[in-house]
Amino acid sequence: MSSFSGRPIGGGRRHSNSRRTPHDHTTEVHEISTNNLHGPSLPDDTTVHLVLDLALKIGEVQMASGAGAADVTATILSVTESYGLPHTEVDVIYTSISVSCHRGTDAPPITAVRVVRQRSLDYTRLAAVEHLVRNLGPIEDAHAQLEDITNAKHPYPRWVATAAWAGMAAAVAFLVGGGLQLALTAAFVTALIDRVGRILNRRALPFFFQQLVGGALATGAALTVFATKLLPDVRPSLLVAVGIVVLLSGLALVSTVQDAISGYNVTAAGRTVETVLLSAGLIAGVAIAIRTAVHFGLEIRLTDPLPPLISAVPMQFAAGAATSAFFALACYARPRALVAAAISGAIGTASYGLVTSFGLDVLLGSAVAAAITGFGGATMTRRLRIPTLVVVQAGVVPLLPGWTTYRGLFQLTAEGDPAGLSTLVFASGIALALAGGVVFGEYLAQPVRTGLGRLERKFAGPRMSGPLKPTKRRLE
Repeated sequence: MSSFSGRPIGGGRRHSNSRRTPHDHTTEVHEISTNNLHGPSLPDDTTVHLVLDLALKIGEVQMASGAGAADVTATILSVTESYGLPHTEVDVIYTSISVSCHRGTDAPPITAVRVVRQRSLDYTRLAAVEHLVRNLGPIEDAHAQLEDITNAKHPYPRWVATAAWAGMAAAVAFLVGGGLQLALTAAFVTALIDRVGRILNRRALPFFFQQLVGGALATGAALTVFATKLLPDVRPSLLVAVGIVVLLSGLALVSTVQDAISGYNVTAAGRTVETVLLSAGLIAGVAIAIRTAVHFGLEIRLTDPLPPLISAVPMQFAAGAATSAFFALACYARPRALVAAAISGAIGTASYGLVTSFGLDVLLGSAVAAAITGFGGATMTRRLRIPTLVVVQAGVVPLLPGWTTYRGLFQLTAEGDPAGLSTLVFASGIALALAGGVVFGEYLAQPVRTGLGRLERKFAGPRMSGPLKPTKRRLE
């Protein structure tokens, strides 16, 4: 198939006095019919279908792991271009991915669609897919490797993830100024919540109700400790705040803001609805537990708010690093990614403590600390061949507004104070400031990174998943 050359051969204007024989007319028609196919020379239909199927499966893994729509689009385009399909259109929404290969003006396009049904945080699978895209080989081998990646079990047993969530809760307890008793209690309650959530997930209970049950268990455990006075050194409010941080950590806040900024508004709206719904489930669980305690006459009170610098700087540095590392471990990240996540968490918490000590308020301080985290994560992970999403998502977990969320719920439910609504809005503002700061830090990091390909420059926007520079050669 010939490429477009401006105008078809034989289609030029002839002089009015020229004579045309039947043979000339036949030749001209033949030339027009063979040269009017505008577009690139493509592989056969079977190969096109194989390439589109591979690209869709790769995009599905990325979307299921929380990657942004811009990252998924750029990765799919890099795969199709590597296998000789330069004119491909990609449409990514929250629940499905569509890819269409243009085959010229005379041949119909080939279109394939894949629905993203399951979502799970497995950073090892995400990193393996990025490695596959970066080292693409023959199409049949790529399909086989992707099949092995998607069918592989988690790199750690399920109890390791439970222990990691418990360790994360203990680290957050130290981060908010609690002692060993609070850390151990928070770890036990979080492990219980994770196991109960595992049972509910096996029974296909919607995630909204799983969040509701988790919030109710965390608050109920804190109220039990307060009512029985078994652990006098444990502040119930801090115990609930730790539980809220753990339950909020799995929400795709960063990807939601990334999609909105990158112009993928449909996907951003879908992620926003899911985030709001899951947060509402958590809020409902905490509120139900507090209202139940008040109804039965339990006298509970809200302690003084946390100071701006929530713990001593060395403890804050170590606790932030441990929080992020345990979160990455709970999401099945590899050891190299665990180290990077720990560094990111330490930088984030230390930055927050530093900027608040200079007088910045919580909202602005959270944004600045998140921007520093996003900048550091973006510049560090590309050389380490680790998905940026893993590091930046883990880096902002210690800064999630667990205490502010609990304070607003307590004001609304236990005290009946309408000011609790504004407190909850403020907590939402902190979460958005964290996500927006991370994305802005990623933007700032782009000029300092090397090896940006033409595809990356074409799709200007924060990249947190997918290799910037895929295969170096065109694959036939």
